[in-house]
Amino acid sequence: MKYEHVTRKIIGSAMKVHSVLGNGFQEVIYQRALQIEFEKQDLKFQRELEMQIYYDDVNIGTRRVDFFVEDLIMVELKAIIKLEDTHLNQAMNYCQAYNLPIGLLNKLRE
Repeated sequence: MKYEHVTRKIIGSAMKVHSVLGNGFQEVIYQRALQIEFEKQDLKFQRELEMQIYYDDVNIGTRRVDFFVEDLIMVELKAIIKLEDTHLNQAMNYCQAYNLPIGLLNKLRE
């Protein structure tokens, strides 16, 4: 898999956060904990990065991604019980809009 070494670190970090914190927190709490884990893994990242969205070369707005890791991978967190198709579609749209090779959608609740 492309960028497997990075995605393993990201997924492992998310699993660690979930195992320590469990369920019930707001998304921002999971973001803060994940930031700590990313730092422990020596991952270069930007949190809540505001990215421009273009249509026909015209800037039509912005969207903040939860994390942009190693200038390659978008990580979107969801502190919800069940992922819906709309969440997957959102993540896929971000990858297309930002021309990113990989996006990860992390559900941090059971």
